[in-house]
Amino acid sequence: MRKKIIAGNWKMNKTPSEAVALVNELKPLVANEEVDVVFCVPAIDIIPCIEAAKGSNIEIGAENMYYEESGAYTGEIAPNMLTDVGVKYVIIGHSERREYFAESDETVNKKVLKAFEHGITPIVCCGETLTQREQGITMDWIRQQIKIAFLNVTADQAKTAVIAYEPIWAIGTGRTASNEQAEEVCKGIRECIAEIYDTDTAEAIRIQYGGSVNAGNAADLFAMADIDGGLVGGASLKADFGKIVCYK
Repeated sequence: MRKKIIAGNWKMNKTPSEAVALVNELKPLVANEEVDVVFCVPAIDIIPCIEAAKGSNIEIGAENMYYEESGAYTGEIAPNMLTDVGVKYVIIGHSERREYFAESDETVNKKVLKAFEHGITPIVCCGETLTQREQGITMDWIRQQIKIAFLNVTADQAKTAVIAYEPIWAIGTGRTASNEQAEEVCKGIRECIAEIYDTDTAEAIRIQYGGSVNAGNAADLFAMADIDGGLVGGASLKADFGKIVCYK
C-alpha cells in the first residue's frame, strides 16, 4: 500500500519571517501521520523553515536545484547545498520552470539523476496544455516527458521517486481535472513506468495530482486508485492546507 504524499509548492511567496509564521500556523493542522507532508519553499526560506518544522511531521523541500556540483552558475543552488541543511525533496520540471526558464526534458533528466545521486527524492512534474488535451495528445506528450525524465534512472531509484501530474490548464485557474480525467492520466503514467521498468516499480512509485487542489476536492481525488496525494499550490499557503492533508 503506497503512503500518500501531500506537498505544498509555495512558489515565489513568503519572506523568511512570513514563512516561519506559516509553518508554525500549519504544524498542528497538518499533524497526520498517515501521509507524508512536504513544504517546498523558496530557497531563502529553506533554512528558517527547517528550523521551524523541527519536531513536527513536516519535511522541507526545495522548488528547484541545478544539475552541477558547483561552479560559475550564478543564482543556482547545488544539490549538496540542499542536503547539507536537511532537504530531502526537490520539485523538478514544474511547468512554470519549463515555460518561464526554458527548462527542457533533457535538463529535467539531468536534475533527476543528480537528485538521486545525492539522496534527494525528486518530485518530477509532467502535464499538458489545454491545446494538447483538445488535440488528443495528452498521453503521448506525458509519456515523452516521463521517458526522458527517467532515462538512466535505475528501477530501485524510480521506486522512491514521486511523479506529479499537473495539467497546465488547471494550475492556478480554479479549473480542476475531473476525478476521472486525473485518474486516467495517473494510471497511464503508472503503465508507462511499468513499460520502462516492471510492474513492481510501477506499483511502488507514488503519483500525485496537482492543479487547483483544495479542501473541497482533495478527498475525492485522493480516493482514486492511482492518485497517491497532491502537489498543492495556492491552497498550501492557507490554513485550509490542513484540511487537504487531513482529508479523510
